[in-house]
Amino acid sequence: MMDRPRILLAEDDVSLAALMTLDLKRRGYEVVSAKSGREAAQKVSSQPYDAVVTDLRIGSPDGLEILRIAKLSQPETQVILITGHGSIDTAVAAMKNGAFDYMTKPIEPDELAIVIEKAIEHRRLLGEVRRLREVVKGKYSFDNIVYVSPHMANVLDLVQKVAVTDATVLVQGESGTGKELIARAIHEKSARRNGAFVAINCGALPEGLLESELFGHVKGSFTGAERNKRGLFEEASGGTLFLDEISETTPALQVKLLRALQDGEVRRVGDNHPIKVSGRLVTATNKDLGRLVEQGKFRDDLYYRLKVFPIHIPPLRERPEDILPLAEHFLRNARKKNGGRALRFSPRAAEALKVYRWPGNVRELEHAMERALIMATETAITVEDLPPEILTPPGRASAGGPGEKLQEMEKRHIAGTLKACAFSQADAAKRLGITRAALSSKMKSHRIKALPH
Repeated sequence: MMDRPRILLAEDDVSLAALMTLDLKRRGYEVVSAKSGREAAQKVSSQPYDAVVTDLRIGSPDGLEILRIAKLSQPETQVILITGHGSIDTAVAAMKNGAFDYMTKPIEPDELAIVIEKAIEHRRLLGEVRRLREVVKGKYSFDNIVYVSPHMANVLDLVQKVAVTDATVLVQGESGTGKELIARAIHEKSARRNGAFVAINCGALPEGLLESELFGHVKGSFTGAERNKRGLFEEASGGTLFLDEISETTPALQVKLLRALQDGEVRRVGDNHPIKVSGRLVTATNKDLGRLVEQGKFRDDLYYRLKVFPIHIPPLRERPEDILPLAEHFLRNARKKNGGRALRFSPRAAEALKVYRWPGNVRELEHAMERALIMATETAITVEDLPPEILTPPGRASAGGPGEKLQEMEKRHIAGTLKACAFSQADAAKRLGITRAALSSKMKSHRIKALPH
């Protein structure tokens, strides 16, 4: 049995209070009475209530002060003010201070019951919103990371676990999979979230300039060094330093990175004075660092320092369930930025997005949606609005029209997925994001055998 809603009734008119209490109890409410402002303030401060019904002029403190006390101690409790001296000014003051409603005497029992019912429902909704916000701040939400696939759920579970530590993280994945987004998620979920998140692409700068950027330099250490400069290791102290494309660093720079990790200190270019740093290091690469170590192109001692906690981001082709949610997310973002009419995808366009291999991963999908929005002339994105390579992948040009190309792509994708799932139609349908009946229908139309042959 559910608990009865609990009402605090603050009314100094004893006869009126008795009638209201009797009626509310008859309607299934638990009623706690207060005969003065002081008693009401004490009760609302010490016990939880679903709603408070208080006379505005109940003494000291008055109804407005009881409202204030209730909102301080129980923000979700809804307060209904009653008075025999109604005025617009008082009503406005009550509503501005968070009252749910304002009623004037004489009070109709049915009218009061309706207002209380709405107040309690509003309180329930506030509680649900609060609960969902707590979930959002916890495990299941990461800003700007859109996913539904179990692959990405596993990735973000690792992010959640490692974020609360200071372990060095190596994020691995193909270009365009969102490695920096994962690095930022680690930072935002960590105790360092109020510190700086400092990012640099190690492949974008020559060795000398990269060294200066990372470790800083002193005035006169090289031509153009006109003043002392803090490096990114210093800038990230208390926060997170993200080194993207770590595989592009030279052997000489790798030695200095290793020393910084081992000693927790750096030396600016041109200076022998060590500087303590305390930033958390997250690195990323789209290459196989282990293989580079075997080939003698990356230091093994630095490699093992960096891969304390490795996280692999799967390519988009391995998580097709995420394609349409991501596409819709990027389409909304593009509309906010550039305007546009398209609100959805035609069935053929949606199918084309799902069967394309996305060699450029999430980044390619984002750019494709920006282009599609520009091309679209209807309220739906059509196959004609999509980039040509989505309909005709490199090396697979066909003399047929877009429809024929799409059918061939769909056939190859379904056959490949079945093979990857050991020809389990249930597993393949789940990975493809369609029902088993739909998969069976498509297999029949494409003449795909249910078993290998």
